[in-house]
Amino acid sequence: MATLSQNLAPSSPQIDDDRLAWLALALTPGLGPRRILEAMRQLEAPSQIFGLPLTELEALRFPAEAVQFLFDGKARHVAEEEWAAVNAQGGTIITYGCTEYPARLKEIYDPPPVLWARGDVKLLARPAIAVVGTRHPSPYGSGMAEMLSRDLAAHRLLIASGMARGVDTYAHKGALAARMPTLAVWGTGIDVIYPKENKKLAEEILAGGGAIISEVPLGTFPAAQNFPRRNRILSGLSIGVLVVEASENSGTRITARCAAEQNRDLFAVPGNVTSKGSWTPNMLIRQGAKLVATWEDIWDDLSSQLRSNLESESSSASKPESPASLLPDPVLRPEEALVLEVLRADESLQIDEILEQLETQLTSSEVFTAIFELEMAGRIRSLPGKNYVRVL
Repeated sequence: MATLSQNLAPSSPQIDDDRLAWLALALTPGLGPRRILEAMRQLEAPSQIFGLPLTELEALRFPAEAVQFLFDGKARHVAEEEWAAVNAQGGTIITYGCTEYPARLKEIYDPPPVLWARGDVKLLARPAIAVVGTRHPSPYGSGMAEMLSRDLAAHRLLIASGMARGVDTYAHKGALAARMPTLAVWGTGIDVIYPKENKKLAEEILAGGGAIISEVPLGTFPAAQNFPRRNRILSGLSIGVLVVEASENSGTRITARCAAEQNRDLFAVPGNVTSKGSWTPNMLIRQGAKLVATWEDIWDDLSSQLRSNLESESSSASKPESPASLLPDPVLRPEEALVLEVLRADESLQIDEILEQLETQLTSSEVFTAIFELEMAGRIRSLPGKNYVRVL
């Protein structure tokens, strides 16, 4: 399983006993988020948990195994080891009692007591849109995820996603294309990249000023039960969730349900009714989700105060180079224009089909050169099997 190199994120601040106490409870067998939060509310300070006698630990209604684990000092020991390991990885431990803990996440029913993080944790306070969808998007779905994420990021909304294959990956890439940070919420430890082919993307997220967070300890490998739980964090951190493409039985429906339960805004990109990937977004639109075709559809739904804050921030910041969608298209060579004209954004075209359509106008070498130049310029994207689609 791929791991992140240790020099991509700054070292975390020195731990105190209160933060260590939260970490100890999070690592104690048999304790979940609700039980930990309820116990901490009964203490004057989190660090008191380390000095409680056996009877008072039992009074917190912890399972017997958890009580013994705490009383024997094992909880503190594993917490100290985990803290040292996180620090060595260049990570940070954020607990429910920390000022860095995102306020929006405290609003959900079962907020994680501890977040493991790498990168810029200040991003957790920013207004975010969670972009989610299928792991097997169509060219239309991947193009829409990347385009919308790019344009929303360019207008200072933080793009959050799970860095899974498919829509998640294109959402993060869209934000990076706008030269803006993005937030990845993982279902594995922050040192375990999943899927492993996204190692380069994870490094780009951190190098671009973004962040990676998780509620599970270092070394936690992919487990099916961790990803649905991860989704509640993704929606809880955000002011709204955008669904791009997802089938009827997709895990994306879990994120959409979490968003509804957490009173988050729900947005969806409509799709072709004959495509199975359109089932969930079309169904959500029928149930009241806001239909999204461009970034303005989300922007117009934000509160006037939030729009004003983002616009003010954008105008006062030093202007980065604008994303491609906000700049005039560069002049294309005639060969490139011909190739671009036959390609579509919602359907891929195989190289043999491109050659066939252009055989009376261009030689094969001219087509190959034009494809190379267009791909380097970000105007088209290659897919497996030498298929190509136009970038929106």
